[in-house]
Amino acid sequence: MLKKGLQDHLNPEREKKLVFLSARVHPGESPASFICQGVIDFLVSQHPVAQILRDHVIFKIVPMLNPDGVYLGNYRCSLMGFDLNRHWQDPSPWAHPTLHAVKQLIVQMNQDPRVSLEFYIDVHAHSTMLNGFMYGNVFEDEERVQRQAVFPRLLCQNAPDFSFSNTSFNQDVVKAGTGRRFLGGLLDDTSYCYTLEVSFYSYMTAGSTAPVPYTEETYTKLGRNVARTFLDYYKLNNLIKDNRPIHIESSEVMSQTSNVNRKGNGFGRDAADREKEKSMGIRH
Repeated sequence: MLKKGLQDHLNPEREKKLVFLSARVHPGESPASFICQGVIDFLVSQHPVAQILRDHVIFKIVPMLNPDGVYLGNYRCSLMGFDLNRHWQDPSPWAHPTLHAVKQLIVQMNQDPRVSLEFYIDVHAHSTMLNGFMYGNVFEDEERVQRQAVFPRLLCQNAPDFSFSNTSFNQDVVKAGTGRRFLGGLLDDTSYCYTLEVSFYSYMTAGSTAPVPYTEETYTKLGRNVARTFLDYYKLNNLIKDNRPIHIESSEVMSQTSNVNRKGNGFGRDAADREKEKSMGIRH
């Protein structure tokens, strides 16, 4: 565990929150790039939520952890034939240069008293399950378990294609070398590490009877909703002048408009989601 000194916690400059996102560690999982693009496009836009987030949160984004594998058209491995998402524990600067560099950067930022590294989210695509969902870690501290469930629950409220009922928290031995598992054990108890998965194929919304095929636009929309959810998580909604925006359309981002979409729908949380939240003791 990397422990920060008491003086770091008392330093007012440390109030700046830091969120680290990475994507495309598996080169064949192209939906991850569209999600990452949605996050980036939104955060650099003039949307009022994006402006508030830039003022209060630092976002570090590595959109492609495996560029050589992508260039070669590999599905899972790098140029050297490695599954990079199994080498976080001891990456080689020669064999896994991107992973080594990113790990060093994360360690440095975690030791920086001026920031609080609170999230690491690694974006993937899933070949069998529907919707977007997350994997999280397992902790002995029940309070930390409950806090870890907060972000995916909020994302479920904002994104109609995100499923909290598909979200799970595990300690699978074969995943020990992944970014989520390794960094979850390395960072302190104020940090949360997730794998964000999205289906290669389709999603289902509450009350629907047929899956809806994903498109580039719906992938990027999920990315926008991931970014927007940090407004809820950090309780910055009071900085929005009118009613808080629930969903963010691409036209709002691309046109740089300051208009806020005030309409939300009931999708994103179905009966299974609510039942799972109830069993975990999560209150709305």
